[in-house]
Amino acid sequence: MSESDKGGWCPLTDASEVEEDDVICVEACGRPYAVFNIEGDYYVTDDCCTHQEASLSEGYLQDDTIECPRHQGVFHVPTGKPMGAPVTEPLRVYPARVEDGRVWARLSDGAE
Repeated sequence: MSESDKGGWCPLTDASEVEEDDVICVEACGRPYAVFNIEGDYYVTDDCCTHQEASLSEGYLQDDTIECPRHQGVFHVPTGKPMGAPVTEPLRVYPARVEDGRVWARLSDGAE
C-alpha cells in the first residue's frame, strides 16, 4: 500500500504538531493544506484563501473561524462557509481523522 490508504485518505502530519486552537500549513500531493486543531477536533482545508492568494495558516484563528491575513475575510473552519466580506466563495473542507497519532485527510474521492 502506498503513502495513502484506500478511499483517498492521506497522512498529513503528526497530531502533536498542531497545538490546540492553532493551525499549520502542510504540503501534500504538491498542494498546501491548512490543518486546524480546534478544541481537540481536527479540520483540514485548502490553505489558499478563495478571494486572493494568501495562506490561511498565516491568518488569525478565533474560535472556529479563520481570518485571512491579506484582506481580513473570515471563513467558518468546519464548513468552509464565508462569514464576511470580501470573501464570497466557500473554502474547501476535507474529511479529517486522527489515527495512530497522525492527522489524515481524504484528499480525493477514493475512486480508484
